[in-house]
Amino acid sequence: METSTLYKLKKKAGEFFEPRFLQTGTVLEVRPWAPSTLIEIDLHLPLVDMQQWDYIPYIKFKVDHFTFRDYTPSGWDAETRTCTIYVDAVHNGPGSKWARQLKKGDTISYIKKVGFTHHQPDQVSAVIALGDESSVGHLLALQKMVLPHTRFSGGIVIGEDEHRRLFNEYFWTPIEPVARKDVYGHNSLMEWVLKQQYSLENTIFYLAGNNTMVAQLRKLLKQQGYPSSQIKAQGFWS
Repeated sequence: METSTLYKLKKKAGEFFEPRFLQTGTVLEVRPWAPSTLIEIDLHLPLVDMQQWDYIPYIKFKVDHFTFRDYTPSGWDAETRTCTIYVDAVHNGPGSKWARQLKKGDTISYIKKVGFTHHQPDQVSAVIALGDESSVGHLLALQKMVLPHTRFSGGIVIGEDEHRRLFNEYFWTPIEPVARKDVYGHNSLMEWVLKQQYSLENTIFYLAGNNTMVAQLRKLLKQQGYPSSQIKAQGFWS
């Protein structure tokens, strides 16, 4: 835990620097998925230009004094400048605490400049997305960018039975929820991949999620003969 003095210093630093590079938006709706370890949040971000999102974007939201977390909009409406993010709140960190206390009508703050990952769909016949609960927004954003949609499929490892059911119910997506049988999920996803019998040619995997899962899944895919050029990785945290 932070000491009281350190917390006060961070608060003062934030009060001085943050107004220079922050913008604000409004919470339109908050939908916790029971049990509340995954939280769906609709946002209005009037000052964000959503027209030129050619790569998967991420936005740095202020979740505490001088503390920020990156979240990827799962989809966005460029005309109304609204989007939805998903927060994996199973960890008791600043981002989880922030998401749990949000309610409709709240004002949120974020860094003005939108960041972009290196994930942009390649022009191959099969685009395969693989992730976990922390990458729901990332994978759905990738799907939005893949045209034609028939090139896209994938799997997402989700621990909660109810969350897998809700994922199937809520989204029109070929991403299949996969039960987690190991702590980080890489073995569960690899088992699922092997059942799909993907071709070694014209196939690119996009991995996103906790760092351990991404690193281990990348290693397992390479052991199956997929070269590094066909594996795009985006790790979030350990």
